[in-house]
Amino acid sequence: MSPEYNISVELINEKVQFRASNSKNAAIQTDYSQPIGDDNGYTSLELLLISLANCSATSIVLLLRKMRKTVSGFSVHATADRAVTHPTVLTKIYLNFTLTSPDTLQADLDKAISISEESLCPVWAMLKPSTQIEVTSSIS
Repeated sequence: MSPEYNISVELINEKVQFRASNSKNAAIQTDYSQPIGDDNGYTSLELLLISLANCSATSIVLLLRKMRKTVSGFSVHATADRAVTHPTVLTKIYLNFTLTSPDTLQADLDKAISISEESLCPVWAMLKPSTQIEVTSSIS
């Protein structure tokens, strides 16, 4: 079986700035804060938070639409606490989901979030055993 994902990461400066790409999309820059890096790109942990936020948002929106709910807007704000000593892993992640919908009840949103966590979002499934994830949500 061939790998489903194929990315390249290439060093592009004299510190630790990299260009990450695949064959289909625009490249992104990664870096680290000063003095190790120049702070000119996403850090690896920021990309991990983006992956979790995007993965969960995608599955929640798809579930709500499958429930025949109107999704006029959806956003995720993610923050995290980080360990002080190495490895400086994320110790707790906070996800705040905001849905704009005229016909979705909080119970509907809670159900979609729960299903996303339990069975649909692979990033959440990978992080859940080692990292506490706290969720809040609202509908406007």
